[in-house]
Amino acid sequence: MRILISGICGFVGSTLALALKEEKPTDQIFGFDSFIRPGSLLNQDRLKRSGIDVFYADQRQRSDLESLPVADWIIDAAANASVLAGVDGLTSSRQLSEHNLVGTINILEQAKSHRCGVILLSTSRVYSIKQLVKIPMRTNGTAFQPDPTGNFPAGASPKGLSEAFSTDPPISLYGATKLASEVMALEYGETFKIPVWVNRLGVLAGAGQFGRPDQGIFSYWINSYIQKRPLKYIGFGGTGHQVRDCLHPLDLLPLLRKQMNKSQWQRDQDIPRIINVGGTVANAMSLRALTDWLEARFGQHPVAKDDQHRPFDVGWMAFDCSLAEQFWSWRPITPLPAILQEIADHAKAHPEWLTISQGLAVD
Repeated sequence: MRILISGICGFVGSTLALALKEEKPTDQIFGFDSFIRPGSLLNQDRLKRSGIDVFYADQRQRSDLESLPVADWIIDAAANASVLAGVDGLTSSRQLSEHNLVGTINILEQAKSHRCGVILLSTSRVYSIKQLVKIPMRTNGTAFQPDPTGNFPAGASPKGLSEAFSTDPPISLYGATKLASEVMALEYGETFKIPVWVNRLGVLAGAGQFGRPDQGIFSYWINSYIQKRPLKYIGFGGTGHQVRDCLHPLDLLPLLRKQMNKSQWQRDQDIPRIINVGGTVANAMSLRALTDWLEARFGQHPVAKDDQHRPFDVGWMAFDCSLAEQFWSWRPITPLPAILQEIADHAKAHPEWLTISQGLAVD
């Protein structure tokens, strides 16, 4: 099988590429990257040493993709993945749309031309912020948790968000580009009869992730704490009670292998094209609980409080992955403590990691 991965030098792309190659060495794994993300060049040599071809290409440029080798499947792992993108002054709204939506359309055109399948890695940020804040909450020690006695919006329950949860705006500009990409991917699949799957991912985390406050929060928090850098709880009273679930990208591998079975696509057209793929409530944690976990292992480090309200922040989000389990027999494998320990071990071994993440020179 020939598998093309966009954004192959990013955390998710490189992790999946190496795992796919190790699992099945006879597969031809290759991919492209524009190397815009700080640190992405570090993964290039590691991929090449494993027999994985890496090409330079910017998926915003259709001509860049036309010279790539033909694939059986494309895994679209490239995106500007910050919920603040387009409004933070670092990326314009037009650049965001070009990266995430135009880039996906170019990949779909590539798939149409070569009759190959597409797996779009989407995001939990396609879900409505207005409805998220309506989820009834209570505080349980160091974290928010759903109040089972309250009235839940459609598609939400104490088990988390299902695919039926609202995607009505506002969802952020970033979320809008990914939701539009989902729609385009499904339309291309139906119109041109190519296999398309959409996996909405929760927070991904693991060793080697380039952490920033607006993305890769588990990696950012752990690296910052260990390096004794300033940290602060933002919003929600400055308590750090906000909760997200966490998934290791290697847990995606069994699902991707099943989705890349074209006979499965042809045999059962009733399988949902969109599924949630996340850590679920079993792998959910608040920032305060994460701080306590770090304090027990690395000693005390002060965390400041900042009560400012940011329009895209949510107090609690975890995925209900019942559809993935029902139709694909998939569930997360790596427990949260193992993910945290993996990141911490990497942070101790690589004290320069945050500097690299910020695109700064390392002495």
